[in-house]
Amino acid sequence: MNEGILFVDDDPNILEGYQRKLQHVLRVRTAQGAHLGLREIQEKGPFAVVVADMNMPLMNGIEFLKRVREMAPDTVRMMLTGNSDVKTAMDAVNEGCVFRFLTKPCPSKLMGDSLLAAIQQYRLVTSEKELLAGTLSRTAELLAEVLSWVNPEAFGRTVQLRNTALSIAYQLKVKDEWEIGLAATLSQLGVMAIPGEILVKMDVGAPMTDEEKNVFESIPGVGHDLIERIPRLEDVAKIILYQRKCFNGDGFPSDGVKEANLPLGSRILKVANDFHELRATGLDRAECIKQMKGRAGYYDPAVLQIFEQEKTAALAEGRPSQVVPFAFADLQAGAILASPIETSTGRTLIVEGTVVSEALLIRLRKYTETNGIRQPIQILVPG
Repeated sequence: MNEGILFVDDDPNILEGYQRKLQHVLRVRTAQGAHLGLREIQEKGPFAVVVADMNMPLMNGIEFLKRVREMAPDTVRMMLTGNSDVKTAMDAVNEGCVFRFLTKPCPSKLMGDSLLAAIQQYRLVTSEKELLAGTLSRTAELLAEVLSWVNPEAFGRTVQLRNTALSIAYQLKVKDEWEIGLAATLSQLGVMAIPGEILVKMDVGAPMTDEEKNVFESIPGVGHDLIERIPRLEDVAKIILYQRKCFNGDGFPSDGVKEANLPLGSRILKVANDFHELRATGLDRAECIKQMKGRAGYYDPAVLQIFEQEKTAALAEGRPSQVVPFAFADLQAGAILASPIETSTGRTLIVEGTVVSEALLIRLRKYTETNGIRQPIQILVPG
């Protein structure tokens, strides 16, 4: 964790004083002026704390800290000024979301105590995000893996779906991409509430009644209702709710939400979901994208354009180049299945495209103690 502190002031003597007094106890960097401060954040950040002077040429402290909030929202912001009027303080707090407002000259003890409090605040914010992005994501992965044994077709490709969605989010520089990854992992949770006979029709492509179609289309809504109950996952639930909705507003739910009002994560999942459904029919990547580009109004043009790039494909797929047969005893975590893992009677256990995890290996080993698995297992190996 980077717990560095950046001081920004137009006076080099003041910056030198901060550096001299604090460098032995804190990780201090300085920047002379707002523009150099922004460059420092761009190249060396994010910092735990940024302390800025109010009166700087070209860009004052309030404007600077507003830019800092946009670039590094977790960074704790403090302001120093020789002007202690109430309006300046109010503007600094309201517009720059300032953690502390200090006046010059600032006593060393007050500065030290304020910096330590700011670092503690930074730790609270980042540790909470790490909990959400780490613990919850790992829990969701385990849940999806368990569910994949109940319904391999619905849950077996969640790792692929997540990788595709995250590769798009990365190219778009999405701030909270962990929410998109979590939504992708849990996107098919609503399948568990769908009657088995409808799922069978869906798998084999059999005709469905209008009532059955409505039940099937409600899968995102069921997933949303389940996830929304979990504190702080409201945004994840919303992404799941709109994951199948077209950019022009067509589809479930029929509430008039469309275009930019759709969550960006949902627009990304729409592209990722449709792509993997087309891939499952045997089409190559180029043909899938060609078909998707022909569906007017389905996708956010910016998301589809990013997805079309080869760089996004490389991030999502890792460019596998050949299929290699493996004995089950040689199978290791991290392997990507080039074909399904089936029982000796032909029942699918794990679908093509699944990334093998340690938990999945343990489950498969337990299964083979009493049942047979068709071998060899086909694995995609990167070139």
